[in-house]
Amino acid sequence: MKTFIFGLIIGVIAVPFAVYAYFASGNAPVATSAPPMLFERMLANRALKARISKEMPKSVPISPDENNFKAGAQVYRENCAVCHSFSDGSPSVIASGMFPKPPRLLKGTGVTDDEPGETYWKVANGIRLTGMPGFKESLSDTQMWQVSLLLANADKLPDSAKQMLTITPPGAPVPVMPVK
Repeated sequence: MKTFIFGLIIGVIAVPFAVYAYFASGNAPVATSAPPMLFERMLANRALKARISKEMPKSVPISPDENNFKAGAQVYRENCAVCHSFSDGSPSVIASGMFPKPPRLLKGTGVTDDEPGETYWKVANGIRLTGMPGFKESLSDTQMWQVSLLLANADKLPDSAKQMLTITPPGAPVPVMPVK
């Protein structure tokens, strides 16, 4: 019994100390180009899903109509596209240097399979250790709902909203890149 108790005490002290020493010694992968740590992705995803399911709004206070989709597209252009890109564009330079890589929200399934309340929670609160900022201090509730509805319906948007989600919307001047 003494051996068991001794082993238990050593385990309670040694394991946390070893974890601390691993991080404090500079051996933990912290660069965006480094591979994820053991269990990092699984633990982070599990914690995120549990928190969102507990706190996300269950009802949407605005209607999924063309005006809200267009307003959501404008919010997306101004705040989201720099990381999540446009529907017809490649990932930006900023997105290329991030870890984990930001999802392409307008390409493939994106977040169209997520409930709008889940996307709203992510927009409002952000996601730690991913580069996803929280926007509740800089966008109104209506704007966060508009972009959340836009993304939930990205696969069935009206043409007017789709056009706003391209790199250069029709009728807009084409940006000229400076020559080096």
